Amino acid sequence: MPSALSIAFQGAARTVTWSRHRVRFGDKSWLFDCGLYQGHREEADRVNRSFAFAPADLDTVVVSHAHLDHTGNLPTLTSQGYGGAIHATPATAELCHFMLEDSAFLQERDVQHLSRRNPGKPVRPPLYTMDDVTQTLSRFVVHEYHQPWALFEGVRVQYYDAGHILGSALTTFDFERNGARFRLGMSGDLGRADRPILRDPESHPPVDALVLESTYGNRIHPTSEVSEGLLAETITRTVTRGGRVLMPAFAVGRTQEVVATLHALAGAGRIPDLPIFVDSPMAHSATEVFLRHPELFDGQTRRAFDQEGAPLGFERLRYVATPEESKSLNDRTDPCIIVAASGMCEGGRILHHLQHGLGDARNTVLFVGFQAEGTLGRRLVDGAETVNVYGEPVRVRAEVISLQGFSAHADQNELVTWVERLSPTPRQIFLVHGEITAAEALATRLRERVPATVHIPEHGEEFALWT
Repeated sequence: MPSALSIAFQGAARTVTWSRHRVRFGDKSWLFDCGLYQGHREEADRVNRSFAFAPADLDTVVVSHAHLDHTGNLPTLTSQGYGGAIHATPATAELCHFMLEDSAFLQERDVQHLSRRNPGKPVRPPLYTMDDVTQTLSRFVVHEYHQPWALFEGVRVQYYDAGHILGSALTTFDFERNGARFRLGMSGDLGRADRPILRDPESHPPVDALVLESTYGNRIHPTSEVSEGLLAETITRTVTRGGRVLMPAFAVGRTQEVVATLHALAGAGRIPDLPIFVDSPMAHSATEVFLRHPELFDGQTRRAFDQEGAPLGFERLRYVATPEESKSLNDRTDPCIIVAASGMCEGGRILHHLQHGLGDARNTVLFVGFQAEGTLGRRLVDGAETVNVYGEPVRVRAEVISLQGFSAHADQNELVTWVERLSPTPRQIFLVHGEITAAEALATRLRERVPATVHIPEHGEEFALWT
């Protein structure tokens, strides 16, 4: 008998990027997330242009949150023939509006840059254009947390707060057929309790099968107190030797958390009083979306807004707008902190700051997020002595520090504890969005703690969930 319900893992299988899972139920099929693959330019371009199905054959798309490794390839899907709806939370839809536009703008700019550098040579077109983004954004349909909706006959969907970034969602799919029921849970990216700004992750109802992220499945994060202490020490040490702190950070989520933490450290006198620049128009736009959704903040952040003024825009902070203003930061001679995207140093304004700053031993490059294999950020964290920036070799003399305690992803203990709160626990668990060592370590812990069959899918592997 053919399977009534199956799932194929067509991205984020044994890697931390490129989330894309195809679900089939009866004669319907849809994608859960459609993210960009991040890595070496040639490989990324090849992977992002290809789908293991005809996009026009999809019935719909459901997304977990706005980060580009979960939504950044939606316009490619649209440009290749997909014409259906895209379901998301309201905050996710708002964030996607400018994030996808920025992604298209950067791709078109890169094509122009390569054309100037290689006159007369053919240049690959961008993955998608601004017109493709406009078409994609017109298809968003929004749903609030805890308000179930009918995806198709026999399929109901409900979002819960994942606590990862603004609008991030845990998603449950409830299937019904001939009086029988089956529930599938998708974690997307699971956040952490007691982090600045956002509410703690919720627990959705028990599920029969669970697709769970495993980014930090082999690690335990330091406590907030330890992480903030290391951050303060690193900044103070850099300022003492007359350098600047360069912080690659994702524009949505991580930048806002870092800004709130710097605000608290400065207010407590734990870091020197020095200029702090957020050099990312996208981060500025994202912060404006944050300010429109105070209902998603935790109690402490809401009180801070009421009592102290906005911790996302305090007096030491300056949002950098124009490219000229961004470049002028490299002419400063005084110590400062520059927070700029992208978080894995694969694009954005952080690149020209690295080009100018890596060679100065007084400076510090301070990472506060995961660095995927194949990225410039990963090469720096792994201790490369020379790296290519804008295609030119740059000697690394700056101090490079990685603080994992600021991650918005749950660690091994947090993931296991969250699964254990689902009672009864799932019968099957599929680990995705993690490198193989992280997924294997988490699988071992889960098999010790819960009576579930734990899978680590291969890329493209499809599983029958319910027959």
